[in-house]
Amino acid sequence: MVLEIATLQICPGQTPAFEAAFAQAQRIVAGMGGYVRHELQRCVEDSHRYALLIWWETLEDHTVGFRGSPEYQEWRALLHHFYDRSRRSSISCGSPCDRGSGGAG
Repeated sequence: MVLEIATLQICPGQTPAFEAAFAQAQRIVAGMGGYVRHELQRCVEDSHRYALLIWWETLEDHTVGFRGSPEYQEWRALLHHFYDRSRRSSISCGSPCDRGSGGAG
């Protein structure tokens, strides 16, 4: 399983419209092959910043299946114009780290 984590900075004054558009866009991602689940969380320190977490079965489900699909173009059209592109980042994570082995004591 892979967890995609994207931090999204929304342009000032656009958060209500972004949330309405995301309500539509989440149906797109939820219908993709390899999709497991997602969460959109608003930052408590900055009301224009969100964390989008999407769990995928494999990295390819995200990078090839979703990003390479016509549905992704619809997702982009619905959401990307809300982003302050200078403050967006995204990472994909794999298995949780084993906190019980090694490390400094």
